[in-house]
Amino acid sequence: MKLLDQLARQVLIGDGAMGTLLYEQGVDQCFEEVNLTDPDKILNAHRKYVEAGADVVQTNTYAANQLKLEKYGLDQHVRTINQTAVNIARQAAKMKAYVVGTVGGIRRFQLEEWSLREIEVAFSEQMNELLTAGVDGLLLETIYDLEEAKMATSLARKLTNLPIIVNLSIGEVGVMNGGVAVSDAFNQLIALGANVVGLNCRTGPFHMLRSFETIPLPKDAFLSAYPNASLPDYRDGRVFYQSNADYFQAMGEQFINQGVRLLGGCCGTTPEHIEAFAKVKSVTKPVTSKTIRPIVGVREAIHIPRKQTPLPEIVKERTSVIVELDPPKKLSTQRFMEGAKALKMAGVDAVTMADNSLASPRVDNLALGAMVKEQLGVRPLVHVTCRDRNLIGLQSHLMGLNALGIDDVLAITGDPTKIGDFPGATSVYDVSSFQLISFIKQLNEGISFSGKELGQKANFSVGAAFNPNVRHLDKAVKRMVKKVESGADYFMTQPIYSVEQIEALASETKHVKEPIYIGIMPLTGTRNAEFLHNEVPGIKLTDDIRRAMAACGENKEASTAEGINIAKSLIDSALTYFNGIYLITPFLRYEMTVELTQYIEGKKLILQGRS
Repeated sequence: MKLLDQLARQVLIGDGAMGTLLYEQGVDQCFEEVNLTDPDKILNAHRKYVEAGADVVQTNTYAANQLKLEKYGLDQHVRTINQTAVNIARQAAKMKAYVVGTVGGIRRFQLEEWSLREIEVAFSEQMNELLTAGVDGLLLETIYDLEEAKMATSLARKLTNLPIIVNLSIGEVGVMNGGVAVSDAFNQLIALGANVVGLNCRTGPFHMLRSFETIPLPKDAFLSAYPNASLPDYRDGRVFYQSNADYFQAMGEQFINQGVRLLGGCCGTTPEHIEAFAKVKSVTKPVTSKTIRPIVGVREAIHIPRKQTPLPEIVKERTSVIVELDPPKKLSTQRFMEGAKALKMAGVDAVTMADNSLASPRVDNLALGAMVKEQLGVRPLVHVTCRDRNLIGLQSHLMGLNALGIDDVLAITGDPTKIGDFPGATSVYDVSSFQLISFIKQLNEGISFSGKELGQKANFSVGAAFNPNVRHLDKAVKRMVKKVESGADYFMTQPIYSVEQIEALASETKHVKEPIYIGIMPLTGTRNAEFLHNEVPGIKLTDDIRRAMAACGENKEASTAEGINIAKSLIDSALTYFNGIYLITPFLRYEMTVELTQYIEGKKLILQGRS
C-alpha cells in the first residue's frame, strides 16, 4: 500500500534522531559522510528504529547538499552520499517501512548567508539524486524560514508526484519566525503541493503539542510531529537531552488526539522513544475532528527556570531571601517594576535577574538592575552568562556593572542558542563558568582578564549555580567545591521539589562553608508540573507532587493554592538546614513569591521568638 493510503487509514510512526545515535558512538564529523566511511553504523541505526516500530525511515541526508557539504570539502560528492544513503535505508527497511529522502533546511536567521536561488540549486541537485535512488517520498525538515519552505515545496512538486512531507521548526507556540501563524503556513504549503505538513525539532513534546492545539485538521493533507526528546542541556562542551521514553508514550496519545498521523522524533530521541510512540499507535485511533485552541497568552504559558542564583553578603543571624524576577521579553517594564516594588515591600534581600534565559532576548538585566537600584532602592543581583559575550564583551559588561555600583553577580554557562529565538546564533562560550568566576575575582584585584592594571579594584560578590537534581549528588558537590576554588562566594540551586533531596543536599554539603540558597519555585498547574518534570534539564518532581497538581485539574485557583502550599512545605524543610532561600517567580506572577516571602518573614519571627 502507498504511503498516503496508509496515512488515510491509520497513524504511522516515523524514526528518531540519527545524529543522536552517531554522537553517542563518538562520531564527531559530518554525519552524512558516514554513509561512505562507515555505512554499517548507519545501517544499524536504521535497523534499530525499524525494530522499535518505525513505519517510515528517513535517509541520513539532512545536510547532504552542496552548500552544507562544502565546508567539509565534500561538495563534489552529493550524488554518492545521497544515493548511498537511500540504498542503506532500503536495506534496513526490508519492505517493513517506507523510505523517505530527507532534505534539511538551510536558512536560520542569517538570511543573507545564501540566496534563495543558491539554496534552490542545491536542493534541486539533492532531491534529484534521492529520487533517482528510489525513495517513497521526500521529507523537507527543520525549516525555520517560510519562504525557503515554500520554495522547497514547489521545487519538490515539480520534480515528483511522490508524497512530500514538510516539517517546519518554530520557537513560539503556534507562530513561525516573522509572526505567521503555523496554520496559515501549513495552508500555503499544502496549496503548493505538500501532502503532509508538521513540526519538528526546536522543542520537546510539551510545547509542540501546544502548537498543534492551535492547528485545525487540514482537508487535503495530513499532520506530522517530530519533537525533540526535551530541551537540550549543555555540559562540559557537549549537548545532552533528557531520556524520557515513558513520557513520550503519554504524550504520543495526545499528539494523535490532536490529529497527528505521522509521529516520529527529532534531536535526542532514540529507538526507546520511537518504541514508546509505537505502543501508543497500537491502542489509539486517529481522529477526524478536533477542538481548536486560539493562540492567546502563549508567551505567559510556560516559565522555564534556569541555572540562576542568590545574594552574596549573607547576614548569618537571619535567613536571607533572594527572589528571581524574569526580565520581560517585550519593551514594557511596568509589570516587572511593579513586581520588584511588591517584593521589596514584602522584605526580600535582593531581586535577581536572568541574562537572556532560554537564549531568548529580554530587556537587558544591567538596565533593569540600575532601574530597581535607583528608583526602588532594591538590591539587584544580575546573572552573567558565558554564552552571549566573548572575553572582550564580558569584561566590558562587568566594568559597566561596577560603574553602576551593581556588585552582586551570578556567573553561569547559559542555555545553548539552539533552544532560543535565534537557533542559528553563535554560542560564544569563550570561557566556562569556572573560568568566569575566576576572572571576575581577578577584577576584584584590579587586574583585567588579560592581566592589565585597571587602576582600581572592583568589589564583586560572585554567585555560582548548583544543580542538585542529579543521579550522583556527590559528583555534583565536587563540582561545587571546584567553583569555590575558582572563587564562588555562594550558590543558588535549581528548583528542588523533594524534602528528601533537601536533606540529602544538607548532608553532602556539610563541609561547604559558602552559603547555599535553596531554589523554590511554586508550581502553577499540572501542565506546568509535567513540563518541568519531563522536559526541563535539571528538574525532577516527586510522584506525590505531580499527583497533587494533577488533582487540581484545570482549576487555576486550586492549582495556585496547591503550588504555594507545596512551596511552603519545602521552605519549612529548607529552613531547617539552610539560611538562604531563592524564590523563583513563575511567569512574572510575583503575587506568589510575595506570599512566600511573607511566609518566610513570619517563620523568621517565630525562630527569633524561640531564641
